[in-house]
Amino acid sequence: MFWQFSWPQWIIFSFLSNIFLCLFSIGLYQFIEKTCRKEQLQEHNHPVTRSDFYLCLLTVFCNSLVMLLGAFLWKNHLIILDAEPSAVSVFLETIALILLMDFLMYFFHYAAHLPLVYKILHGKHHEHVSTNFLSLFVLHPFETIGFGLMILALLMSYDFSILSISFYLLINLIWGTIGHLNREFFPASFDHFLVGTTKFHNQHHLDENRNFGFYTSIWDRLFGTYRP
Repeated sequence: MFWQFSWPQWIIFSFLSNIFLCLFSIGLYQFIEKTCRKEQLQEHNHPVTRSDFYLCLLTVFCNSLVMLLGAFLWKNHLIILDAEPSAVSVFLETIALILLMDFLMYFFHYAAHLPLVYKILHGKHHEHVSTNFLSLFVLHPFETIGFGLMILALLMSYDFSILSISFYLLINLIWGTIGHLNREFFPASFDHFLVGTTKFHNQHHLDENRNFGFYTSIWDRLFGTYRP
């Protein structure tokens, strides 16, 4: 079906998909905030501003462009998908995508905190010292596109299945949403298992020179940027 999509159909599908994923993230955030009994990490959530909504829409637009670029690469056989994966290969590929992207994102995030880059690109995100339901999407367009290009580079290097890619992207969205909550989602013991918990990322918003990891704290511990 996707192979037969015209480009106008791809454009519509891409934008609708990314709007849905954004709304899903917002809904998940609100659901956890209202049902979780744990104490807030910070006293107040960051106020939602008009610029937050504009940047959120721009992030959705950039994510849609990345999806369209991925479709173009796939149609031109630069990305090849495994059509008949086994359950084991889907599981292993999903884990591999998580670990590889965690490694790449650590250095990408660290580079975003270099003084000049931070001032131009990443500083807006860190105006959210505490967070709100849009914090995940308050990003400079170059950050969003850079993240997407890293994923596409991995997909060009190996024939992942559409299932493993979909599972990874869903995990990424949920993890990003949970990471920007103002309540700890994970049990305290998870920190000992190198998991990038909600509090782990919340500490990064409080201390910008620590905790650059996303899914795990492995690289922060290894390179000396970890804050408990």
